[in-house]
Amino acid sequence: MAPLSSLLTVTLATTATAFSVNNGVASRPSTKLYENFGFDFAEDQVANTPIDILGEANYKTFVNKVDPGNMLNRQYPVLTRVRELGLLEKTAELGILSKLENLGLTLEKAEELLPALEEAGILSLVANNQQLLINGVAPIAIEGAPILLPLVAGALEVGPAAFYLAAASFAGLDYYLFASGAEVPFLGLSAGGVAGLLLIPLSVVMAVVGAALGSLKE
Repeated sequence: MAPLSSLLTVTLATTATAFSVNNGVASRPSTKLYENFGFDFAEDQVANTPIDILGEANYKTFVNKVDPGNMLNRQYPVLTRVRELGLLEKTAELGILSKLENLGLTLEKAEELLPALEEAGILSLVANNQQLLINGVAPIAIEGAPILLPLVAGALEVGPAAFYLAAASFAGLDYYLFASGAEVPFLGLSAGGVAGLLLIPLSVVMAVVGAALGSLKE
């Protein structure tokens, strides 16, 4: 315990010294933030805003009191929609789990991957973005699952080559849109640039999944 206590004492002393003000030295400027950015001509939010809606937390609480079913605080019902769409039954019928096991993704292998995912920061990223994933990603994935599950099952039946082919197809389609000079109707934007926001990430994901599945049997 002695080394740990000494280290703690040195750390506290160093921190206190770093923030202390020496004679003849100007003090550190205040880092307190204001909604008016410190401008004298800007309105003072505290002065002209009711306390009930001042700040994000108070505003959300106020909205809940006015309308408990409001869109601001509503969360996508993940478990309810999974049950209503029968996704677990469809997953079992398509044999997706057995196909994954045939490719080498067993429960033991999945447990071995968890430390690697944590080191890569993926688990922390998911934990810190729960609201975005629940209300942004989950609706797309779950509502589209009835169509995607048969495609995933077919790809798993083929193996990693199917995912590599999908990655090449997405990247090739985006390249074609760029090369043809196609534009989005009424907007005049490059179709390759707009579609690339979806096609390029999909291409990367498919390639990564293919490589991951291919490495399972090694």
